[in-house]
Amino acid sequence: MAPNDLTGKTALITGSTGGIGLETARGLAARGASVILAGLDEGRARRAEREVRAGAGHDRVTALTADVTTLDGLVRLAAGVAERCDSLDVLVNNVGVNTPRRELTADGVEKMFAAHVLAPFTLTHLLLPRLRRAGRARVVNLTGGIPGGPVDHGNLQGERRLLGWTFSHYNHTKTMTMALTARLARELDGTGVTANVVYPGHGYTPMNRSTPIAAFPVLYRPIAPLVLKVIAPLFLSDLTRSARSSVHAAASREVEGVTGAYFDDRCRRKPLPASALDERNQRAVWDLCVRLSADALAQP
Repeated sequence: MAPNDLTGKTALITGSTGGIGLETARGLAARGASVILAGLDEGRARRAEREVRAGAGHDRVTALTADVTTLDGLVRLAAGVAERCDSLDVLVNNVGVNTPRRELTADGVEKMFAAHVLAPFTLTHLLLPRLRRAGRARVVNLTGGIPGGPVDHGNLQGERRLLGWTFSHYNHTKTMTMALTARLARELDGTGVTANVVYPGHGYTPMNRSTPIAAFPVLYRPIAPLVLKVIAPLFLSDLTRSARSSVHAAASREVEGVTGAYFDDRCRRKPLPASALDERNQRAVWDLCVRLSADALAQP
């Protein structure tokens, strides 16, 4: 087997009908993996399925549709995966959301927290039996934006503020993704399943193209149009570069057995920020996810 060859392995990537997720799917399929795409829109999912199959040169690519910001969507996605494979080697929690105002999901959960924190927690646990069955499975969670700031225990779901002069709840939840992954790696110790977090860098993704100026912190708004309309299309449109850290964490032999690690957009291992390593922050995030996902995880 060639280095980084994934023939015989199965990977699930959320938010993979476009952007970084789609490029990650292409990268893993090109290495021989059977790939399950997960997206929100049926039409985009089918197009992505065809594109990834054509690029990989094999037909072991299938698409599922689910809203992973909702618990019902996560349960249905996990059930769809269970119908298609007995074991799962790679789970990439890639989906991203950036809203200019506080929005709640059907479960009453703030949407960015639901997408970036609760979804990786819940989906990993729903699929844990299949991840464990793979023997040496990998969970890859994506951070993004400008993470690494403080974790506000009284504002985990944007209850007090979503934006400020420099504060962004998007960045806040991405820091929580890092804290969650560090705790998840400890919880999975001894199971054969590893959990790492990656930073994709900035890319001209569908999410970024559709992000309104009002979603940026106040201080950044004057330059946001220049970044979104000029700099990003010119310099950040190659999403294969943005996907390389996800592909590296999912496929590289160098990452075999590595857990609780953070890889930057050049696939270099970097220390997690102090806020993500703080066990009080990890506990606050973890305990909230346990409470919010209880009903979904209790289903047979």
